[in-house]
Amino acid sequence: MVTEVTTEISRRKFVAAAGLAVAGACIAPRDLFAEEDHLVKDAFKVAATAKIRVQALRRNISVLLGPGGNIAVLTGPDGKLVIDAEIVTSRPNVSAALTAINADPIKQLINTHWHFDHTGGNAWLHEAGASILAQENTRKHISKDTRVEGWHYTFPAMPAGALPSTVFQEDYTLHANDSTLVMKHYLPAHTDSDIDVHFLEADILHVGDTFWNRNYPFIDYSTGGSIDGQIRAAEANLAKVTDKMLVIPGHGEVGGKADLLLFRDVLAGIRDKVAALKKQGRSLEEVVAAKPSAQTDQDWGNGFMNPARFLGLVYQGV
Repeated sequence: MVTEVTTEISRRKFVAAAGLAVAGACIAPRDLFAEEDHLVKDAFKVAATAKIRVQALRRNISVLLGPGGNIAVLTGPDGKLVIDAEIVTSRPNVSAALTAINADPIKQLINTHWHFDHTGGNAWLHEAGASILAQENTRKHISKDTRVEGWHYTFPAMPAGALPSTVFQEDYTLHANDSTLVMKHYLPAHTDSDIDVHFLEADILHVGDTFWNRNYPFIDYSTGGSIDGQIRAAEANLAKVTDKMLVIPGHGEVGGKADLLLFRDVLAGIRDKVAALKKQGRSLEEVVAAKPSAQTDQDWGNGFMNPARFLGLVYQGV
């Protein structure tokens, strides 16, 4: 069952509204990552009205698909447990979507990593009654002003109520609503704070932004991410996933093993092509003009990262 809350904004309309389209194939690095870039500010605006879709999965687990990071929801006698908290301006629509599932109180929040589109609702969810759990680097980054050069944006420190009250280093297991949740910290991947959450009984795996289903990923070099780390995490996911497992990505539709394999192969293929061009002495604008990602640009380049931006991130890391 899929329930839609508030007005629909298509993927392409979201891209246009967020100012993510880059015209032309030859683009200078200063234009790809310009100081006047308003990606984050525009994301705040778009999230205020973008739709939230509620999709029932297995057992007592649903997923909220919206403009920011996908939210998993586990319901039951212990109250709602949610994984990730969306962009802060999406609060009214996230709240409505949670209420549409049932009237149970929100008792637990888990952050898959520190970025604003996954932790933006931390404060209001805590005020609603949720305790917050995350890997220790998530707390470290949101406890202070943190700069993301890829977005040319400095995120201010979050208030005390938005900070995880419980943190872990590598592994953590939680029991709630007749479910066992096993959490594992990745080696530096999309950031240095990424975790996955495995619902054992339902065989559902939330992998956060280590998987973007048919979308080019953002890679945060400022807080430990890299293209090689992103690919390494994709390989770790493939080693864990089963044929029947449902996989919740950070962005995009719920998928499975075949989608994870495609994601790994696309990233590795583009990384190798860009590395070869850079080794030849090609500049970033020359690499973008060569269109090494042309095979997937039409389908993958309409989300949070367009092809030119993604190629810039790959170029940075090879």
